[in-house]
Amino acid sequence: METLELKESVTSDNFFFKNILLATDFSEVSRKALAYAAAIAASYGSKLFLVHVISPEPRWPIPIEAEPPELRSDWLDAELAMKAFVSGDIVKSTCHEALLERGPIEDVLLDLMQRNDIGLLVLGTHGRGGLKKLILGSSAEQLFRLASCPVLTVGPRVPDGMKENRFRHILFTTDFGSASLHALSHAISLAIEHKAKLTLLHVLTPVPVVEAGPLWYVGTDILDREQKARRETVEKLKRLIPPGVKLQSDPEFLAALDYVPGGILKIADGCQADLIVMGVKRVASVRASAHLPWATAYEVVCRAKCPVLTVRA
Repeated sequence: METLELKESVTSDNFFFKNILLATDFSEVSRKALAYAAAIAASYGSKLFLVHVISPEPRWPIPIEAEPPELRSDWLDAELAMKAFVSGDIVKSTCHEALLERGPIEDVLLDLMQRNDIGLLVLGTHGRGGLKKLILGSSAEQLFRLASCPVLTVGPRVPDGMKENRFRHILFTTDFGSASLHALSHAISLAIEHKAKLTLLHVLTPVPVVEAGPLWYVGTDILDREQKARRETVEKLKRLIPPGVKLQSDPEFLAALDYVPGGILKIADGCQADLIVMGVKRVASVRASAHLPWATAYEVVCRAKCPVLTVRA
């Protein structure tokens, strides 16, 4: 994205979240996600939709005459759970609407997002990894790779609620690809809206030992190469901020040498970021990607101590 285009997108109305959708399973991570969704809705004056999606598979053998959905035990249980979920003070002062739907979760949510002009999808995730993810997949990862709007995911390590009901330090991480540049617009806009500190980060991957043969370092020292790469990366990061964009404080530019997910998480912990913003790439098979345990964005979401905003290219 050219700098002029980026500046125009930052100042456009695209970042007014008119409608926000929170998907809930009534778990503790969903309650954490609700606090963030309600705070953002209050900040932008948005309407908050809360939806619980019931599995399409019937729990009992299908009778001769189909039972109305609203009379099934799982539907009645979900109604009671939803009433309890929205009964607290968190959403009392926020314009909201509670919904129950039945069907495959990804299909139902994508349909709701289109019908209600959703600008932000909020999810809680239990952060399954390793073998569990290989077997079960991750609805959260499928959704943030499928959704056309930004997705705010709250993982299991995120503390309850937003301090001061705003983001104070936003960490934007980039690989300089089109997806991350699109995400930068959101990072800048949120930093302006919340008067937050903005840090831009690029993680330089170390050269594997097996690839670093005796000729790789000829004529220079490895530390010199690292320092040069860091300086060049910082200059590249500085050029990402459009001229004329007014932030509350000067942005910080960091180049870290590490493996990507771990490097992002270390920097986020070190600067006490309370939001990570990153782009996610299009993939050939979204459902297949949700079964890969090494996907960078999902690993960051699972391990981060703050919410992660993902923006698809």
